[in-house]
Amino acid sequence: MPKKTIGRIDKADFPLLDLFDIDIKIDTGAYTSSIHTHKVWIDNEELVCLFYDKGHPHYNGKEIRFKEYTLAKVKSSNGLVQERYKVKTTIILFEKKYRISLTLSTREDMRFPILIGRKFISKKFIVDVTQKNISYNNKNK
Repeated sequence: MPKKTIGRIDKADFPLLDLFDIDIKIDTGAYTSSIHTHKVWIDNEELVCLFYDKGHPHYNGKEIRFKEYTLAKVKSSNGLVQERYKVKTTIILFEKKYRISLTLSTREDMRFPILIGRKFISKKFIVDVTQKNISYNNKNK
């Protein structure tokens, strides 16, 4: 299957998280993908996440529960290693649904609430850094 071209930024849907038209940044320097979570806690062996950020109006503040999750060690660009929760969900780009693993992090000071890393991009997309919103602009709205 030929690879699609994706730009450096876009908007994506995460239907299982009830998040739509969310700003994403394609980060070829990052291995894993991550999503901003406002609050995370464990309740009855479920991981509970609150996706809210006043700087990102499409973050709806809904509470999402995950029965399945893992812990992952993530090395940041400054070399520090953090342990983060990791969940599996779906992302829609170019009107196609893909499975994606996302680590949960606090990105409230960042412009993009979601970073998409190389692990997801490889074998699916070619990144053209001169482009943006290719998937979103071709979406049936």
